[in-house]
Formats: sequence, C-alpha cells, structure tokens
Amino acid sequence: MEIGFIGLGNMGGPMSRRLIEAGHKLTVFDARKEAMESLVKLGADAARSPAEVADRVETIMTSLPSLDIGLKVVSGDDGLIRGNRVRRYVDLSTTGSRAAVKTAEILKARNIVQIDCPVSGGVAGAEKGTLAVMVSGPKEEVEPIRSALEVFGKVFYCGDKPGMAQSMKLANNFLSATGMAASSEAIAMGVKAGLDPGLMCDVINAGSGMNTATTQKFPRSVLPGTFDYGFGMALMVKDVRLFLAEAEDYGIPLEVAKAVGSLWEAALAEHGANSDFTELAKTVEKRAGVQMRAKKK
Repeated sequence: MEIGFIGLGNMGGPMSRRLIEAGHKLTVFDARKEAMESLVKLGADAARSPAEVADRVETIMTSLPSLDIGLKVVSGDDGLIRGNRVRRYVDLSTTGSRAAVKTAEILKARNIVQIDCPVSGGVAGAEKGTLAVMVSGPKEEVEPIRSALEVFGKVFYCGDKPGMAQSMKLANNFLSATGMAASSEAIAMGVKAGLDPGLMCDVINAGSGMNTATTQKFPRSVLPGTFDYGFGMALMVKDVRLFLAEAEDYGIPLEVAKAVGSLWEAALAEHGANSDFTELAKTVEKRAGVQMRAKKK
C-alpha cells in the first residue's frame, strides 16, 4: 500500500520504519532532514512539504507533537489540503476530540476523510509493534487500511464519529498520568518510612497496586535515576490538559483529575517542557525530602 507519513519523531520514526519493513511504500516528510534521511535509506521517498506528500498518495498518516503543528500540516500554506491526490487522513497524534472535529470539518470541505487513530504504548511499543491503536471514522474507510494499522499493534475500533478515538486516548493517558503521580507519592512515603523503593515496586507489582508506573517507568527510569523513558513532559501535560477540558465539557466531576493536573503543572514548571515525563518523580522527591533510587548492589 502507498502511504504518506508526516512526523518522524520518537513515535513516528519507529512506526514509519515498521510500515516499510512490512512492505508498504512510504513517502515521508519531517521538518528535520536527518529524520527523513534515515527513512530514505530504508527505501522511503522524501517529500518537500505536506502538500507534496498529498500530491503523491491517497492515504496520509501523521504523528505530530502539538495541536498547532497538526493544524499547520493540515491547512497551512503547504498543508496537505493543497494536494490533489490525498483522500484519507489518518491522525496518529493525540489532539482531543474538539480538535479532531474541527480538523474533520476542514478536510470534509476538500472531500478528504479523517480517521482519528491515536496510539498508546510509548516508544517501546512503537518499535515492537505492540501499541494499542484506537480508531474512529467511517468503517468503510477504516477497513482498507486495517492491515497497515495492525503493523503498529492491536486495533480497537471506537466508533464512526470524529473524536471518539481521541476521547478514548485521553481517558487512557489520564490514567497513565494518575498512575505516575500516585505511585511517586506512595513510594516517596515508603522511602520516608525506611523502605527500599525497589522492594516496594516488587511488592506492588505482585499485589493490587500494580500499574505501568511501578512495572515500567520506575524500574527503567526513576530507580536508576536516568529519567530517560522517552516521552516528553510537555506532551504528558498537554494530554492531561486536554482530558481536563473534555471532562469539563461533559460536566464530569474532577476532584482527582484537578489534583493530578496540578502536580503535573508543577513538574512542568520545575523541569521544563523538554524534560522526560518521569521527572515528575523528582518534583515529589523534592517536596518529600527523599530520593527514590535503587540500592547499589
């Protein structure tokens, strides 16, 4: 299948590589030439703009870091709506349902179908093809590309309306953000009481408190003090903000969510947009007066 892929960063890079390895023919674009060059070496064709990608292929996938960049890629001066061949837009980014509906309306005016397709599972999942792939859009448009989406992981069809998959993704990422925040505070409490944080993760993972923070993020990035999990602080805070806005739109009580959001905002202010999201644990450590590090053997 001929596919255009725009956005070759931490997630888009490995996803596009997997498509090439699965035999799909890719035309790629990224603002960074070096990102395109690595894909060209694997057999992809490089384009000079989103519009040029849209002139070459009917199906375009994007994996982009922000709403502003996404809108520019779609409808900017060199946006994909300027292309003459594109008919299907598959957005793998996390934008929230409001942005998805807005983008769908822009594309509909050009007879381009939007398929919302946010993914979950991090960089490791993108590299291994084990992502959760959430999809919403017309079923008759999703089925022709299902085999390509299955290259990324397990596909979950969420509904036919624009934004439904985005709502699913925000719920998932809010739980991920909450798990990281709550686990940081729980383990900080244990360390203050004299417990080994590595032992705490082992016990929690054998019990009812297990979550992806204790099974993956703490053992890989917090306990060794590397803070290199590969997902940016600004991206996580963006997702939490989007969840809060959407939940408020629906009138959902937000006592827990607001507290979680406040801690993430504090971590962003303290460590900066480009820090790793696991550095939230540093903010908790500073407040608690402890360090959650594995004991040297």
